[in-house]
Amino acid sequence: MAPVFDLAGIFPPIPTPFEADGSLALGKLKDNLARWDSLPLRGYVVGGSNGEFPLLTLEERVRMIQAARQAADPSRAVLGGSGMESTRATMDLTERMADAGASAALVVTPSYYRGRMTTPALIAHYRQIADSSPIPIVLYNVPANTGVDLPIEAAVELSRHPNIPGMKESGGDVTKIGRILAACAPGFQVLAGSGGFFLGALAVGAVGCIAALANIAAPLLDSLFVKFQSGEIEEARRVQQQLVEANAAVTAVFGVPGLKAALDLLGFYGGPVRSPLQPLAEAEKSRLAEILRRAGLLG
Repeated sequence: MAPVFDLAGIFPPIPTPFEADGSLALGKLKDNLARWDSLPLRGYVVGGSNGEFPLLTLEERVRMIQAARQAADPSRAVLGGSGMESTRATMDLTERMADAGASAALVVTPSYYRGRMTTPALIAHYRQIADSSPIPIVLYNVPANTGVDLPIEAAVELSRHPNIPGMKESGGDVTKIGRILAACAPGFQVLAGSGGFFLGALAVGAVGCIAALANIAAPLLDSLFVKFQSGEIEEARRVQQQLVEANAAVTAVFGVPGLKAALDLLGFYGGPVRSPLQPLAEAEKSRLAEILRRAGLLG
């Protein structure tokens, strides 16, 4: 069965650029996208975790979609992070993002009432959103941030919905990815949620990744992807090992401030983070630069 929306490939969850005064730096976004458009990417996630979406107003979240869609190559998909705590609010924001040009919506699990986010509750939440959405809905599981781990049973059940083509799985459990893909509806696609386990995810059937690392290492991730597809497993493993430390640096170790600092080091625009996030200290920047050098990303 052909997927309702093709997710195969590599997507960077792009950071939201800010001016020094804290306003959106949409000109810098355009500059970054012009450079990313020259790289082997399937598209972009706008307003994801690395886009600091919890720190943006709803208007800013929609404006980022509009600006990205206007600036990016038309052949590149733009996935808009539209997750909210309530089903109704998510439905509304998803529709606004569709109107702004989003190709699909990436919807994170609600988490404030995490104790009641049972399998039936999550299935009902996503079904209602997918039923009402004019664009495809991609499930987004990131338990390290939300404290909610989308159950396998929920993902498998939701895979049967005609407007849910796939999911981003950021939990890091490759076994879980394999179990989902073994039981899901034909054509359902899973994307690894981190560059650190990309090869493992591909080995059990993932079709690509949404990874912070793709902002700064798209050619290497693409090389890993191509080598895996062509059966060059040893070479793919070599690339994966090369990227593990850098991936950790821009995710678990330094987080969004680290990713923005890495972009600045590599000639993109990273710029400031939004409070309460804080920029890296000088010692942290030096450590980050050394990690990027070891990965072959910085001369």
